[in-house]
Amino acid sequence: MIDKSDIQRVKNQLAQNEGKRIRLAARRGKNREIIRFGYIKETYPSIFIVSLDSVSEFADTARTMSFGYTDILTKSIEITVLDTKTVII
Repeated sequence: MIDKSDIQRVKNQLAQNEGKRIRLAARRGKNREIIRFGYIKETYPSIFIVSLDSVSEFADTARTMSFGYTDILTKSIEITVLDTKTVII
């Protein structure tokens, strides 16, 4: 069961790493994982915003996505901070 203290711990870790380069791995069903790179743009009380690098050379803008802190706790996504090689649990 997810506890409030777990959510607060994840929120604090993300806030400390705001603006740092990350690797985001999103699990999209059975045996499907999408890996993208970008940075943590902002953190809010319920969600955090990630700006992802463009996927193709034809797209010149980064894609912005939002996630909930429970997405990390339920292992829907995994974020690794590349500057320190830290996995945010």
